[in-house]
Amino acid sequence: MDKEEFEKAVDIFGILTKTSKKQLKQKYLKLSKKYHPDTPTGSEQKFQELKDAYDLLLSYMENYKFSFEEEEFKSQYPSFTNYKNWNI
Repeated sequence: MDKEEFEKAVDIFGILTKTSKKQLKQKYLKLSKKYHPDTPTGSEQKFQELKDAYDLLLSYMENYKFSFEEEEFKSQYPSFTNYKNWNI
């Protein structure tokens, strides 16, 4: 996982600070209905991006990392401490 992938996943789900696995799953189900390729508003590309973002965030959370705050992320991924702005 890199900073850009993480930020994109957080942006797709509209996460501001903290969320639970249950909340993440609810957002995933809602968005998956919207973007599923078999629906009129669907898109195979957006659906795949949604699934990838969900998998990334779920993996992050399953490793007991529940905060999406800048400092928490930096402490968990020290190699990313050299960037200047945290724009989520």
